[in-house]
Formats: sequence, structure tokens, C-alpha cells
Amino acid sequence: MKCSDARHGDRLRILVAALSFGMAGSLAETASGADATAREIGRGRYLAIAADCAACHTAHSGLPYAGGYGIPSPFGTIYSTNITPSRSYGIGTYSEADFARVLRRGVTPEGKYLYPAMPYTSYTNLTDADIRSLYVYFMNAVKPVEQMSRPTRLMFPLNMRFLMIGWNWLYLKKQRMAVPGTATSQVARGAYLATALAHCDVCHTPRNFLMAEIPDRNLGGAALSSWYAPDITPDYPSGISTWTDEQLRLYLQTGNAPDKAQAAGPMAEAVEKSFQHLSGRDIDALIAYLRQVPPVGDPAYKRPRDSFGAPSHMEAAIRGSRVDTRTHGELLYSRECASCHQPSGKGSRDGYYPPLFHNTATGAPDPGNLVSVVLHGVRRNIDGRIVYMPGFGPESPIDHLSDQDIADVVNEVETSFGDPEVRITQEDVRNIRNEGRFSLSVTTERMVSLGGTILALALVSLGIVLIRRRRAARRRL
Repeated sequence: MKCSDARHGDRLRILVAALSFGMAGSLAETASGADATAREIGRGRYLAIAADCAACHTAHSGLPYAGGYGIPSPFGTIYSTNITPSRSYGIGTYSEADFARVLRRGVTPEGKYLYPAMPYTSYTNLTDADIRSLYVYFMNAVKPVEQMSRPTRLMFPLNMRFLMIGWNWLYLKKQRMAVPGTATSQVARGAYLATALAHCDVCHTPRNFLMAEIPDRNLGGAALSSWYAPDITPDYPSGISTWTDEQLRLYLQTGNAPDKAQAAGPMAEAVEKSFQHLSGRDIDALIAYLRQVPPVGDPAYKRPRDSFGAPSHMEAAIRGSRVDTRTHGELLYSRECASCHQPSGKGSRDGYYPPLFHNTATGAPDPGNLVSVVLHGVRRNIDGRIVYMPGFGPESPIDHLSDQDIADVVNEVETSFGDPEVRITQEDVRNIRNEGRFSLSVTTERMVSLGGTILALALVSLGIVLIRRRRAARRRL
């Protein structure tokens, strides 16, 4: 009896041990799976930052990724969509394949074609692994926002999204980017960042009047609403050939490269929401890639933008003189600018307010960025430190300047600290304020050309749709 009890006890202990071992193994597998998901989410979060998804899919003062951000185009404003995992208004019902198709082909699960303001022409180069990490991040770590996206209503006939079938046939690459076999691993990583994730070409490459990038002008500078994204190829004098690696690194990570440039407008958003959060290795990879792309150049540039100007003593010398002996631009500079940028234009000692000479904004042949800064101001949040300059446009919290006022003060700044040959008029300021450089002059030639191309797109799109339907019908047979 005792022997039987002992054997029974041994069996019980073995059973308990086996169950414990099985539970431990199951718990270990669960923990391992949770760790793997957490790693995937962390990787996806970094990729979403590198891709700067928040810049376009988060409206000013809006909830993260809930959409509603307006992107101007020649044909109307395109509003970004809700990409939170909301099942009613966002991407909560998307499969991973649906998610990949939107990113790479610009087509939603419902068959809706997106406009190329969504950079699917760049995201088509994303790897399968990166798309999976992004999908896991958005589905598991982004908070759903139950908010309907603001509808996009473009002018006729571009409000007919089926035209994008023809546009994609003409301009969407069918194959992913290929990096030359001679490229170093650093340059290859930089190419992937610039071409796929960070989509630098979307802003810095000019477009034709159907909003497709012009390949032989890749990264050569382009109008972006009221702003201008400059040439970032290694061209001299319009590109980055005179920038050191350290200056480029400072600019991308802080938005401020002393004696060179300060980020404002869309670039300030890119620095704030994306570049400052990238690893030092990725920033260096971007720089290495930009160093070896083909130079493009712009004949309007006679010398580098940051080579113009010097401290001026004129404003200090004439302070206190009779008002009727000074120009309107001089008076405006004294009243609105000198207290921060100093009468000499040297800026503040700590560099918070930059010098106005040796500055790409005041030395560019096109003063559009300088006008936009005066109109809209500057705001960057760099690691919790706010860099701020108020704008002087219609919504200014400080002082509202008229278009003529802005033209006068910009011309004064150019004469005293920048390129004295650059002049701007009241009408130039009005165009930049109202429509930006995207405004299309309504000429017979332009409208005939645009109308003819849209008709061709419509015919191509219709042809592709009919071919697809015929092939589908044959497969059913």
C-alpha cells in the first residue's frame, strides 16, 4: 500500500512538473511573440517618422493621423485622409495587402484612386518588410480617431478620379528603384531614404502641368505653393556643393545651419516631425547619397545663395533722422525687423534670430521664400525648444503689413543684406500670398494644352478599363 502510494505520488509530481513545463513553454512563446510584435511596432514607428506621415496626415491642431491637412495644387486643395485604425473612417478594415496596394499603387480597397499628393510614386519603392512594420505599427499603436476625412473637390474634369488610371500608366514606375552595384552600403541606404521613405523628390523635383515629376530635373529645386524647395544636388552654384557635411547635418537635425540657412514652411515641418528624430547614421547616409546624385543646376544662379551681403551700418546711421528723408522700406525695417535682427542685420548673439546676410533666403535670385517668411513667419520645435518668428500677413498676431509694405521691406532687406539686383512688387506679394507659385495663367494656349492632355488621359484610362474588363470576362469563361 505504501509502495502504491509512493508510485501515485511520483506520478502526480511528474504530471505537475509536465504541466508546469508546458505552461512555462507556452508563456515563453507568448512573451517571445509579444517581444517580436513590440519590436515590429518600434520599427514601424521609426519608419513612419522617416516617411513623415504625420506632416500630411495631421491637420494643424488636429489629432494624430486623423487627416484633414490641406495640400494646395493648381487644381484645388487636396485634403489628406484619416489613416488611424478606425474601422468606420480610417484604415481599420485594411488587410496588409490592402495597405501595401495603397502605398505602392495609390488605390484603396474600394478601388478609389488617390492623387499623387500622396507620394505613392515614392512609396512604391518600399520593401515588403518595411510595409509590414508600418502596417503593424498603424494597426496596433496608433489610436483610432472616429472622424470623417474632409472631402477633396478639385476643378472639373480632374475631380474624376478614374483619370488617375491613365496618369499612373504614364508616370507610375512598374519596377522598384535599383541602386548601382558600385554604391556603398551607406549610399544605398541614403538612396532608399531619399527616394522611398523621406521622398525628398516629391518637394525638390519640379513637375509638369499634370503634376508629374520631371526626371531629368530630379532634386533640382521646385515651387511648393508659396515656398521654393531649392536644388539639393551637388551643383555649383545653385546646389549644396558649398555646404560641409556638418552644415547639412545641423540643418537636417535642427533646422539651422549658421551662415547658411534656416528651415521654414514645409521644410521646418519635415525637420520637426521627421529629420530631427532620425539616427545619426541615417542622416549621414542621406548626405552621402545627395553628394553623388547628378548635379542639375539653375542658370538663374550666378553665385551661391549664401555668399551675398555683409553687415550694414546704414540703418544705425540714419536712426533718428527726419522721416521724410527715409524710404518706406527703411522705416519698416526699423519698426518691424531691427529689434530682433539688429540694425546691422547681424541677428542676435545667441543665434536665435539669424543674420540677414550670408543667408540663402536673402541671396536667392527668387525672393519667394523671403516673402513667405515675412507673410507666414517661422516656427520649429526642436527637442522641446521653440524657434519662433511671427508672420506679418493677414493673420499676424503682431502687425498686419499690406502687400506693398511687404514688397518695400523685402526690397530693403535685399538691398542692404542680400542680392541688390532682386526686386519684388506688390503684385508679386499678392500672387504668393493668394495662390503661391502654383497659379496657372489662364491663356488659350495653356488651356488648349491642358484640355488636350486631359482628353488623352481620359481615353487612355477608358482603354485600360475596357482591357481589364475583357481580360476578367475571359478568365470567367
